[in-house]
Amino acid sequence: MGHRLSKIVTRTGDAGTSGLADGERLPKTHPRFQAMGDVDELNALLGVLLAHHIAERFAAPLRPVQHQLFNLGGELAMPGQALIREDHVAALEQALEPLNADLPPLKEFVLPTGPLPVVTTHHARAVCRRAERAVWAVMEEDDDASRLPAVYLNRLSDLLFVIARQLARAANPQEQTWQI
Repeated sequence: MGHRLSKIVTRTGDAGTSGLADGERLPKTHPRFQAMGDVDELNALLGVLLAHHIAERFAAPLRPVQHQLFNLGGELAMPGQALIREDHVAALEQALEPLNADLPPLKEFVLPTGPLPVVTTHHARAVCRRAERAVWAVMEEDDDASRLPAVYLNRLSDLLFVIARQLARAANPQEQTWQI
């Protein structure tokens, strides 16, 4: 693969536009760039979460997610391309099953609190939900676009929620729940 960026300071965005991979320039406020930014933020936050050295059973399913989030960003940057596939969604579902198996059913909302890895996971889940909404906004504009990126993010937010619960329970078997 050749160089993707030959220089970092291009000044091409100084007028408030940015380029897609096909060369089309759009306003930086376009929903595609919002979605791309949210996906990028999510990926960076997963890097922070993994830097907390969480248990391997939680880290292992998240490592390939970082690559898929780059693919998802690429799909947003290249209208008409489909880089997120059904098997990517299935991999998240397969990761969820054993992690969800021993969790008790929820009777109350879980508070995003606890040790730093727990709150970082909840933060990533919240950013993931925002990214999902942003991707749906792009999909609403493009009837031909695959819906799999939004489905992938939906499943990823489920995985992050379950990982947050598992991490919280490992630190304190009594999860912190919302009290009215």
